[in-house]
Amino acid sequence: MPQPVHGPEDISPGDIYEDCAYHPCLCLGIDGLAIWGVSLVDGSHPRSCDIGACGIRKLTPEEAWVWKTRGPQDVPDEAPMSPERRWW
Repeated sequence: MPQPVHGPEDISPGDIYEDCAYHPCLCLGIDGLAIWGVSLVDGSHPRSCDIGACGIRKLTPEEAWVWKTRGPQDVPDEAPMSPERRWW
């Protein structure tokens, strides 16, 4: 199960996180509450989010693979992203 990231102490460069667009991302850096990385779905970068405002979650490599191949598994249909902007 994805683990919520409450602050910069909960994640490090090299970890995998879910950004606010549900992309599994490889964390490349953290600056205060800003986190940035590269998408493991399409290689887009920088995938930047605010740890305090975006609901970042830490993923295992297995979860990241499922997200990439089948989409996020626990996102409700009424997620705050319009269907045309969903990558999955």
